[in-house]
Amino acid sequence: MGTVSLDIRAQTRAVIENIGDILAAAGAGLGDVVQVTAYLVSMNDFGGFNEVYGEYFDETGPARTTVAVHQLPHPHILIEIQAVAHVPQGERR
Repeated sequence: MGTVSLDIRAQTRAVIENIGDILAAAGAGLGDVVQVTAYLVSMNDFGGFNEVYGEYFDETGPARTTVAVHQLPHPHILIEIQAVAHVPQGERR
């Protein structure tokens, strides 16, 4: 009908799953993530983002910074995540 439903939970899950896929291709996994920076278009979405984030990372998970940004490259994108992972030499899976 010409409308778009934007869901922070679905977008967060998709982004984290994509990060997991990229890490898997490099012989690593989400358990190897040491730092995450999340960019949210609206801090009103923090609760939904944090809920899904908690499905993948617990309180011992990576260091995290979450910031609000004015906009992202496409008006339907609510979240962008930058992740840094560390896998010591010889420990690739």
